[in-house]
Amino acid sequence: MIIIGIAGGTGSGKTTVVRKIVESLPDGTVSVIPQDSYYNDQSHLTLAERKKTNFDHPNAFDWTLLSEQIADLKKGIAIEQPTYSYIVNTRLPETIHVEPKEVIIVEGIMALYDKTLRDQMDLKIFVDAGSDERLLRVICRDIAERGHSLDMLIDKYRNVLKPMHDEFIEPTKQYADIIIPNMGNNGPAIDMLRMYIKAVVAEDKYRKSLRDK
Repeated sequence: MIIIGIAGGTGSGKTTVVRKIVESLPDGTVSVIPQDSYYNDQSHLTLAERKKTNFDHPNAFDWTLLSEQIADLKKGIAIEQPTYSYIVNTRLPETIHVEPKEVIIVEGIMALYDKTLRDQMDLKIFVDAGSDERLLRVICRDIAERGHSLDMLIDKYRNVLKPMHDEFIEPTKQYADIIIPNMGNNGPAIDMLRMYIKAVVAEDKYRKSLRDK
């Protein structure tokens, strides 16, 4: 098993990199663990209080649960991944059953932030993109998918996204084994990454076959 962490700012292209990795491997080989599923349970707060949450701050995440569940997967134990609703701003009662797979990908803006989580990873990736490009992607996405106004998004970028990115996300680049530029659209970097993962998976299968003999 290989545990991969994929981090990068909002709109940097993390999802593109994850998709390209998943598409390059056989079906059933990869489990993707979105960090967004591990926002803190806020059911004890009123909806008005929940709406004040800064989702781009490290304190918004349940790092203990995320680290424990990745450790379980690494041991070959299935997990019940939490689910989170941005509508009610808290965790839902439903969970997602996740089986251990040959490749586990932890994807999120701060996937490389927490040392306990980071130390469980075999490969750490940071997807890089310029701030202008990330802003444009966030604007296009949130207007189309979430109905947000342009003025609201610009205000959010200035007061939340940019300062949080500069303080908490950008510094995690130093922990990355690989930095992928151009919003995940760097073909040679993706190809090398795919080849490396396939080689690790093949080696694990070979070692397992030797143990089973």
